Amino acid sequence: MACDHNCSSCGENCSERKGGIEKERLHELSKVKKVIGVISGKGGVGKSLVTSLMAVAMQRRGYRAAILDADITGPSIPRAFGVKGAAYGDESGILPMQTAFGTQIMSINFLLENESDPVVWRGPVLAGMVKNFWTQVIWKDVDYMFVDMPPGTGDVPLTVMQSLPLDGVIVVTTPQDLVEMIVEKAVKMTELLNVPVIGFVENMSYFKCTKCGEKHRIFGASKAEKLRRDTKKPVEELPIDPEIASLADHGKIELVEENPLQSLADEVEKL
Repeated sequence: MACDHNCSSCGENCSERKGGIEKERLHELSKVKKVIGVISGKGGVGKSLVTSLMAVAMQRRGYRAAILDADITGPSIPRAFGVKGAAYGDESGILPMQTAFGTQIMSINFLLENESDPVVWRGPVLAGMVKNFWTQVIWKDVDYMFVDMPPGTGDVPLTVMQSLPLDGVIVVTTPQDLVEMIVEKAVKMTELLNVPVIGFVENMSYFKCTKCGEKHRIFGASKAEKLRRDTKKPVEELPIDPEIASLADHGKIELVEENPLQSLADEVEKL
């Protein structure tokens, strides 16, 4: 049966019907196969880094990757990929920017006069802009789109989970007990909205000494094994790596030699 995207008159239980809420219609000139959200209950845990590394991993596997930067008030994806400038648009829609290796990106930074200008908007306006990135941007033949979400369980994450046809989410955490508790709230939000968790990334899990090779747990004992046991989901331990941090700071994340998220990329590829 052909889909007219009108869930109110359809009885099918398809990927666009989750929680009984009609999904936003993708731009008619766009094509996006899989949509994966990257979430956390707390800021500063590395969602944008994980989003960037996942897009790089899938692009290197021969897929067309894209990033929808839903962190409207704290966009950092353009900086990680070294993409600047203004997005071009006409009566048909807005074209995403492209990275050096072909990943498509849309971020609020491409619509501001100066990338350092603050976005001082209330929640509903922020959520509306995220919807616009889905409905008004012309995404070209995307195999895997990653949505970099702001922290918490507020308007924007709720909008993404209710309005976009997410195939799953990747949850980012760190070893601290406080973060573990807050991330649990985000996981429960996904359960309430019937969005499956693909896997977890424990960022800043350890630092590996370049001289002796020993792993130092700077932020405390890893919670990765407990997460695997409790959730039965894959958990990737992402180390503190000055080289990766430097590449992201200088807009060269696509030049990372050894991507530490390969096993999680395997899980995404299974979708």
